[in-house]
Amino acid sequence: MNELWVTLFRFVHVQCDLASYLNARIVVVMKPFILIPAFALFAACATTVPYGPAAKDGTKGYSELAIESNRYRVSYRDGSVDTARANALRRAAEITLEQDADWFRVVNAYNDDLSESRSGGTSVSIGGSTGSRGRSSVGVGIGIGLPLGGGSSGPVTHVLEILTGTGEKPADAEVYDARSVLSNLSS
Repeated sequence: MNELWVTLFRFVHVQCDLASYLNARIVVVMKPFILIPAFALFAACATTVPYGPAAKDGTKGYSELAIESNRYRVSYRDGSVDTARANALRRAAEITLEQDADWFRVVNAYNDDLSESRSGGTSVSIGGSTGSRGRSSVGVGIGIGLPLGGGSSGPVTHVLEILTGTGEKPADAEVYDARSVLSNLSS
């Protein structure tokens, strides 16, 4: 009887060792397939788009719309509110100088922040399934979103409506000298 137990123990031990070996091999083989996409995703998040026009709607960069001969709507989309605001002012200064004007007045300014619906928070999910041989299972998951970027978790668009003018700059807090703005905000 003892021989039967010893044989059974050796068989189970060998099977467990084989399973451990195979699992270890699977982990070694699968590791690059998990790590490469993870690093690529991280690298994509870390890249910044240089200052310039937006390639298409919804992408980072500036866009503008001439409303009247001296009135423009300028917007800049970026992942950072401060960068979007600074680059919208920079583009407003460029437009002002392109129109042979000296200054611009900001008549309206706002952030079009689309990230509130995607911001961090908690969520609870419940799911169920039926597997082979009639077995079923139910799972409950709790997710927590953390905005690791420090603030907005998605792109923000800063929009300015400006009036351009020539001559002496009016003494008003909403009026900017285009050359000074461009000098200070161009890098």
